[in-house]
Amino acid sequence: MCLAFPMRVVHIDGLVARCEARGAEREVSLLLLQHEPLAVGDAVVVHKGHAVEKISHERAAQAWAVYDEMLAQLDAPDGGPSSPPR
Repeated sequence: MCLAFPMRVVHIDGLVARCEARGAEREVSLLLLQHEPLAVGDAVVVHKGHAVEKISHERAAQAWAVYDEMLAQLDAPDGGPSSPPR
């Protein structure tokens, strides 16, 4: 399964952006969004090193809430409903 994560643009240099999420920074290609107006502070969805969609900060927060819930289930004492068999 592949996941895409919301990240905040912190620097833009042509078609490459430095993006941050939860303390992690990555170089991200903006090639797929080259016709989208992007600015420092914008939220983008990043998949395999490429920004694939510009989103609102509200939508980014909603996505992180879902990821947090998934991680909490995995960290639950009983392993949660989706933990692999031991």
